[in-house]
Amino acid sequence: MHDEKHDLAHELPEYKDKIHAMKESNAHFRKVFEDYHVLTKDIHQLEAKNVPVTDEHFEGLKKKRLNCKDELYTMLKAA
Repeated sequence: MHDEKHDLAHELPEYKDKIHAMKESNAHFRKVFEDYHVLTKDIHQLEAKNVPVTDEHFEGLKKKRLNCKDELYTMLKAA
């Protein structure tokens, strides 16, 4: 089991205030932020419960989470 922190506060601590502000003011940012956290929770549960899943499915979830993070980071930098 991995005990890594993947919430945005740990991933992008320098943007903490901007993350909060954008969640309040930008509906698209808020949606991608929520998607990121749902994926993080799903991945963590699969790891914690040692649920048998295919490598393709597990890697797919991780890639979706990374795409969300990249999009969030791009929006944060542009703001």
